[in-house]
Amino acid sequence: MKNSYNYNNILVTGGAGFIGGHFIETLLLENPDCKVINLDALTYAGDKFLVDKHQEKFQSRYIFIEGSITCIDTVSDALKQYKIDTIVHFAAESHVDNSLDDPYLSLQTNIEGTFVLLKAALSYWKHMFNLDSNKCRFHHISTDEVYGSLELDTDEVFTEESPYKPNSPYSATKASSDHLVRAYSQSFNLPITMTHSSNNFGQRQHQEKFIPTVIRSCMQKQPIPVYGDGLNKRDWVFVKDNCQMIDVVIRHAAIGSVYNIGAGQALSNIELCCMICDVMTDYTNDNFNYRDLIQFVDDRPGHDRRYEISMSKFNNDFGEVNSSSFEKSLLETICYYMDSDITNKAAI
Repeated sequence: MKNSYNYNNILVTGGAGFIGGHFIETLLLENPDCKVINLDALTYAGDKFLVDKHQEKFQSRYIFIEGSITCIDTVSDALKQYKIDTIVHFAAESHVDNSLDDPYLSLQTNIEGTFVLLKAALSYWKHMFNLDSNKCRFHHISTDEVYGSLELDTDEVFTEESPYKPNSPYSATKASSDHLVRAYSQSFNLPITMTHSSNNFGQRQHQEKFIPTVIRSCMQKQPIPVYGDGLNKRDWVFVKDNCQMIDVVIRHAAIGSVYNIGAGQALSNIELCCMICDVMTDYTNDNFNYRDLIQFVDDRPGHDRRYEISMSKFNNDFGEVNSSSFEKSLLETICYYMDSDITNKAAI
């Protein structure tokens, strides 16, 4: 692989959340010399159970700071106290429905919070490392939703060159944060990399997301809500695979690089819903047809029709990653929710 960047003290924002929590596990399990500092506000989507688990398992290699990325003093103090050389920025208000109910919350976290991180990083790394890209790195986690929506009846997919056309307050604020990160790279030489991930799934995802919602509805034998006609299509990537690929980009990508991360596993919402229902029927062995629970509901405003991304750039630069089988990963995810003793908690 090209280039090689080594990190020591990593600040992960939003590390009590779904993807951030899995990324921290990836770092600590596979990089025995690094220390991770997790800055998380522990909002409704944060998992304190996970924080305690990491502290118990990794002890001095894992530090938790409860605080907001919008507070410049909190961020600056963390950078200085722990001599942070790498920031991996996951923290975001990421639920589209919530951004429709309260767009300002998305603006505060996703735009203002990113700005505060960039400002603090530039100030500290300019003094500490002279912005040497071999000594410091800011990695920004973005989403394929910033590209907007694709038509169902075309073969077009998103690439890293696709224009931004966000259709929700969430994706608009993520697009804004992407532009801020790029601007700090271009204007101030801040060493940055960026990834756009497709829809993630796996263990510990918050119950508001689609796959946990379907599984929970099946478990409770309650109606499974599916927006519109259910034909909206998404590329689904297993969270552990996504974290592995993010780590590859941080360690080996050229400064300023942007990469899409997906799995080439595009399914309509109704297809995925039926897959989960069928697995539940086999898993429970109670002769209940879980597909009968599916209930189409009014579509949400600005609901993007299709996301699908190309992994060509990543594969060409780093080689294809040995990704998990989608069917196996989905079964693992369903079994987790079925068997876990925390399925009734706020963040299942």
